[in-house]
Amino acid sequence: MREFPLSSEILKVFEQHPGRTFRLRELVVELGLRSSQARELKRALKDLSRHRKITYLKKNHFALVSHGRQDSAGAYSADGGVPDQRRRHGAAPGGARTVAGRLIGHRDGYGFVVPDQTVAAPGQDIFIPPGGLGSAMHGDRVEVQVLRAKSDGRLEGRVLRVKERAQKTVVGAFHCGSRSNYVLPYDHRIPLEIVIPRGQEWPAAGQQLAGRNRQFGGESEGKSGAPPGVAHRSAQELEGTIVDVEITNFPDAPLGADFQPRGRVIEVLGRRDEFGVDVEIIIRKFHLPHRFPAEVLAEAEAAPQLVAELDREGRRDFRSLPVVTIDGETAKDFDDAVYVERLLDGNYLLQVHIADVARYVRPGSALDREARLRGTSVYFPDRAVPMLPLELSNGMCSLNPRVDRLTMSALMEISPDGHIVAYELAPGVIRSAERMTYTAVNAVLTEDAAACREYHSQLEHFKRMEELARILNRRREARGSIDFDLPEPEIEFDEHGRMIGVTRSERNVAHRIIEEFMLAANETVAAYLEGRGVPTLYRIHERPDPKKVMEFEEIAASFGYSLGVALPAARRVRVRFRDERERYPRFQEMIDPEDLEITSRHYQHLTQRLAGKPEERILSYLMLRSLKQARYSEENLGHFALASPTYTHFTSPIRRYPDLIVHRILKAALAREGGNVRVRCEPEKSWARALGTTLSAKPRRASHRGRRFPDQKARAAEAESILPGGALVEPEELHLLGLETSEAERRAAEAERELMEWKKVSFMAERVGDEFEALIISLTKHGFFVELADLFVEGFVPLESFADDRYVYRERQRAIVGERSKRAYRLGERVRVRLDRIDRLGNKLQFAVVETA
Repeated sequence: MREFPLSSEILKVFEQHPGRTFRLRELVVELGLRSSQARELKRALKDLSRHRKITYLKKNHFALVSHGRQDSAGAYSADGGVPDQRRRHGAAPGGARTVAGRLIGHRDGYGFVVPDQTVAAPGQDIFIPPGGLGSAMHGDRVEVQVLRAKSDGRLEGRVLRVKERAQKTVVGAFHCGSRSNYVLPYDHRIPLEIVIPRGQEWPAAGQQLAGRNRQFGGESEGKSGAPPGVAHRSAQELEGTIVDVEITNFPDAPLGADFQPRGRVIEVLGRRDEFGVDVEIIIRKFHLPHRFPAEVLAEAEAAPQLVAELDREGRRDFRSLPVVTIDGETAKDFDDAVYVERLLDGNYLLQVHIADVARYVRPGSALDREARLRGTSVYFPDRAVPMLPLELSNGMCSLNPRVDRLTMSALMEISPDGHIVAYELAPGVIRSAERMTYTAVNAVLTEDAAACREYHSQLEHFKRMEELARILNRRREARGSIDFDLPEPEIEFDEHGRMIGVTRSERNVAHRIIEEFMLAANETVAAYLEGRGVPTLYRIHERPDPKKVMEFEEIAASFGYSLGVALPAARRVRVRFRDERERYPRFQEMIDPEDLEITSRHYQHLTQRLAGKPEERILSYLMLRSLKQARYSEENLGHFALASPTYTHFTSPIRRYPDLIVHRILKAALAREGGNVRVRCEPEKSWARALGTTLSAKPRRASHRGRRFPDQKARAAEAESILPGGALVEPEELHLLGLETSEAERRAAEAERELMEWKKVSFMAERVGDEFEALIISLTKHGFFVELADLFVEGFVPLESFADDRYVYRERQRAIVGERSKRAYRLGERVRVRLDRIDRLGNKLQFAVVETA
């Protein structure tokens, strides 16, 4: 039997026949291999495809990636010319068209472009095969030509040109090659090697030799400069080390053997398993800004450290009240403080005081530009990347105990049935009486003797808070608000910062108190700004995609549950048949998902039915996946999950840029009314009463786009004189802010989630061979995903791991079934699994089902 060929030998076959498409079995013959080596050959071919040296056209069909030719516009054709490509694939209906969008790459060499504007259907992306990517890389903004629409409606196209590069730097593992050194990116969506030319392997003098490791003479993060003699070091010393690379040469043509990107090492982070390197990798992989420029730090250090008498002028004085902050044990930046009292008429007075960050972070300043760039603080298990420098986030902007702090305050009078009957919005000054934690408040409310003695002066205050929070929660529930109480993992560390376990994060009554109070304040501010016609940034959550609702209904039905959505009348639709020899058309009764009338109450009622049931975990998870992501927008489309017609983010300006924008707008709006406002809500006209109705399936749209605020400069000047830091924002600018901050939020969430998975995989590394109880949470044609009970660790069980039978995925049954035994594995089923393998590069765990008698 012939020895298996090298990749270069396989590639040579394609180069000898550049226009030919090979089937897998033809390549077996061409290379003189045996049929038993076909599987190994297929793996080698896919590896070449990932490196874009050949193209995986369809099942077991491969061709050489042509370097193409440049057209008149300077764009490269990935197939050597448009006419051939269109003849092979067929043009899109009505002729090929071009669209702009962002490329989402895949580790196997293909990608999808998310268009800036709708092409065929809302949310539809465009598939780009490996041969159509050209020189584009994951994250790039590209111009795409839509080549054809498949029979199932999916679009296929090719990249014409790259409009904007996303990957200016890439983090990865450094390797020494026979011909050249290269870096293999940690982001698998960039399946390319970054070539490092000779002399560019080490950071230049004055650049970062970062990370936690000291074996190369580097200091802790933030120290700059290279150690003496770094330029003379051997590249072999870097083998396997994690580095950050600046791409110096992007390919000008479609990627192939001679068109790999080139770069230079700008940071040496350390070895993968060294303490803290995992965080450094995630920060750079997601391009999180993590070093404050000198001018930003200078502005932060220049901020006053005490509240001056002049700053208190024109503000409500709340310093005599026992206002408290309630946060997590490790929190150091305190955005909000609360106070509750019972009024003589039986109503409650809820005071929510939010740090006046706008007073210190002025529009257009270096601090403001950096905060906008970051968009949000990012919280990792053992480290945070703050939006603002610590001098502000933990200093003057933080509502620290027993010191004066400036606030923007929302005072709400709430009836015993949970309606807001009056409110006041005003700038204030407070002096927090106590820095409380969720654990301590919960201990007081559960009558822990030690906690009650320590906080006896606040005991009745906390009881009033709990009482009011329960009233507000009942009111939210009555209007249809959804409450997913899904468990979230929490990493446990020892005193040395090493991970020792994964547990379920605890949510107690203190969390509920703060949650309800912040929701009430956000709705109050949103309703005020909308009522005054002031353009602002809303937090919106659109109704779910009806198709996803229908998909969830099918799965829920297999468990005996339903959302209870009234199905519209079915329509008789002609069905396309695969066999063209069939003479007579077939018809089928079908339901148009767009006719579904979906409200938040449907979800709410099902969550209540599932409470405490064995299938609660899996169906709640699937329900959540059927919903859209909340986002920021200048258009008020309502908040579906909260069943709220008007909502914004106002309560966390230290860590969220949208909240800071809302503070500025609120200040400017209040300045027009003398600096503060008091509103009495008539019962029949109260905006709070409107919250009692369920958010409709098609909410009203309120938008200020295209409408210019009159006397913009005059009002800005007025706001600055009455409330420093206030500023109105044009609707067009709000639209851009909505896009930017929504993207920053998603980026932060992905980074936090990936690091959590990294920590879990590292924790499980010593448990290979151990057995665990698990829950099946997802099925695919290749196997199923499980979640380990109590550990909140997920992994995959591939079909190949079963030894007792040949298993296949049956879509109609929504199960994986053994062909001989008919043994079926279904969603929500509990199984016992064994950890077989760990993929450290992909942060993935592979399990096998343990045979039971």
